[in-house]
Amino acid sequence: QVQLVESGGGLVQPGGSLRLSCVASGSGFRIYTMAWYRQAPENERELVARITSGGSTNYADSVKGRFTISRDNAAKTLDLQMNSLKPEDTAVYYCNARALAIHRDYWGQGTQVTVSS
Repeated sequence: QVQLVESGGGLVQPGGSLRLSCVASGSGFRIYTMAWYRQAPENERELVARITSGGSTNYADSVKGRFTISRDNAAKTLDLQMNSLKPEDTAVYYCNARALAIHRDYWGQGTQVTVSS
């Protein structure tokens, strides 16, 4: 059993920065693939960034060079540093953990990010 809780969302002006955090409970974090997804009111949920248990990362083209995903296995946390934010980044951001061994995805409740002047 895994529980994920996101925090750090809020209102920011275009060009600004935010740092999102996800705190995980339960065992197994070290071997999970972790990811951030987002969903805007007008769109389907999309993958923003992912990081494997070994630290390899992938980013959506729309956020490359602006966002950085990281994890701390000792603290069981996942972070997303978001810089140069744009209005199109506005969405609810969700933390995701994938446990391949049991074919299971875990999701946080989401945190709202709004980029507006």
